[in-house]
Parts: sequence; C-alpha cells; structure tokens
Amino acid sequence: MDLELQHENASKCLSRNESGCGASASSGVSTALASVLIFTIVVDILGNVLVILSVYRNKKLRNAGNIFVVSLSVADLVVALYPYPLVLTAIFHNDWTMGDLHCQASGFIMGLSVIGSIFNITAIAINRYCYICHSLHYDRLYSLRNTCCYLGLTWFLTAIATVPNFFVGSLQYDPRIYSCTFTQTVSSYYTISVVVIHFLIPVLVVSYCYLRIWVLVIQVKQRVKPDQRPKLKPSDVRNFLMMFMVFVLFAVCWAPLNLIGLAVAINPVEVVPNIPEWLFVTSYFMAYFNSCLNAIIYGLLNQNFRKEYKTILLAVCIPRLLIMETSRCATEGLKSKPSPAVTNNNVAELNV
Repeated sequence: MDLELQHENASKCLSRNESGCGASASSGVSTALASVLIFTIVVDILGNVLVILSVYRNKKLRNAGNIFVVSLSVADLVVALYPYPLVLTAIFHNDWTMGDLHCQASGFIMGLSVIGSIFNITAIAINRYCYICHSLHYDRLYSLRNTCCYLGLTWFLTAIATVPNFFVGSLQYDPRIYSCTFTQTVSSYYTISVVVIHFLIPVLVVSYCYLRIWVLVIQVKQRVKPDQRPKLKPSDVRNFLMMFMVFVLFAVCWAPLNLIGLAVAINPVEVVPNIPEWLFVTSYFMAYFNSCLNAIIYGLLNQNFRKEYKTILLAVCIPRLLIMETSRCATEGLKSKPSPAVTNNNVAELNV
C-alpha cells in the first residue's frame, strides 16, 4: 500500500508545477543543455531564414511542394524565436521566472510548432506521392488555389489539435527540462490520443506514401523498355530522398519522447518511477534539436537550395555581390531575349 502511494505521488509530481518535485540538474548538465539549446537556436534561425529566402528568390524552388517546405520552416522558426529563449532563461536562473502567462503561451506555441511540423511533413509526403505516383492529376490537385486550401487546412487542424491543452490543463512547467510543456501524466486518455493522433497516424500515412514512391522508383529502374517508364526525373528522385530524410530525422528525434509518453499513459504508477531522468531529459532535447536539422538537409541534398544559401550568405557578408549578381542576371536576360528588330547577324554577334 505504501509503495503504491509513493508511485502515485511520483506520478502526480510530474503533473504539478512544484520546485520540490524534482532535483535541479547539476551545473554540468545545465551547461550542456544550454549549449545544445544555444546551438539549436542559432542554426534554427539562420537555416530556416535561408530556406524561406531561397524559395522566395529562386523560381525553380517556387512550386506547390515547397509551399509546405516554407510552412515547415515557419513552424521550426517560431520555437527558436520565443519558447526556446524562455527555456534558456530558465536554465540560467535554474527556475521559471517569467510568470504563468509566458508559461502557457510558450507551451502553446511549442505545441503548435510540434504538431504543425508533423502535419506539414505529412502534407509534403502526400504532395510527393501525388506528384510521382499520380503525375497526370497533379496539376489539377495542386493548383495554386487548392494548395493554399491544403495549407490552411493543415494549420487549422494544428490549432484544433493544440487548443484542448488549455481545457485539460496539461501545459505546466517541468523543472527537469526547464520548459513549460505538455505534461504526460495529467490525463492518460488524452496523452494516448495525443500520441496516436499527432504522431503515430501521421507517421503511418507518411510511411505509406514514401513506401509507394520507393516501389515506383524500383520498378522504373528495373524496366528495360524506356517507352514504358513513367516520367521520373533524377531531380524528382533527389527531392524525394531529401524529404524522406526530413521525415526520418523527425521520427528519430521525436519517437523516444512519444514512446515514453505512451508508456506513461498506459501504466503511470509502474512506469513513471522507473524512467531515468537522463532518458527523459535527453528525449526532450532531441526533440528540440530537430527544429534546426531540416534546413541543413535541404542544403546538403538540394543543389538549388545550396546555391541560394551560398548567394545569400555572400550577399550578407559582401553586399556588393548581390548588386553585381542582380546586374548580371538582368544582362543575361537581355541577351537571351533579343528584340524583333535585331538581325540574325547581330544575334550571332551577341552570342559570341
């Protein structure tokens, strides 16, 4: 009976904002967590701003699929601008000193970012599936109007999925991770629904889409007659691999935290006291770290993104290069489109 009471108290402790419910992290651990978070914030802001500017500047990147890429970058960027700095402040003060309003707001925005990220990754997978496996209907399915509707629906569902936290009271400060975040032990049924609806089902949908694409890619490579092959460009395969890596990294970074949450929800009395604190903290900061990875993946695996990254960074360091590049592009545009009055000989001279 006493043992069950201790387990129940330990479970309740996780769902309350009490400084005495858990020992503060050592100075070495706090320093490590702060270092990881500072690196995440810097790379997150720099990388995702580069992604957004790259899509804005490069016509080759302005397509229906990359609208969701920009949306995913916004979801990642938001947490680096508000919740993460508050977490960093809590680490430096070894306590939450920003008040309950900032606690609730940062927890809500973090929830929007997390759910928005997985829903945008799901939307990207469905987009890639339609583009590669149903290319004949793609232009109709992803017209500009339809794509904007899909994007609006994605964020509407994200908001609907996040709002219940206020009614359940699950956004609370956890001193182990210095964050106001979703508390897994407030409601077992709600935690299970969160993990299933916000993680497992999207992962299954994305896995199905990418599995079908993999099957098609393999079939295309194995066919002998070229005229029987569907239209599948090498760039399509590279873009698919890039977004597949984004999904894999998201699943790897967020799976430990979701699995812990599912185990806690199913049997909190037995599971909560047996979860090592280092595992819980590591799972959270792995999830936080994911927000800075996507921009790196784009730069490594997509030549257009990599080229734009380089141009933007050089333009920031040396503004004169941006002016020179704009002038060069304008000159090339004039050369490529001679006026009707220009003779063939003059065109030949211009080309030389």
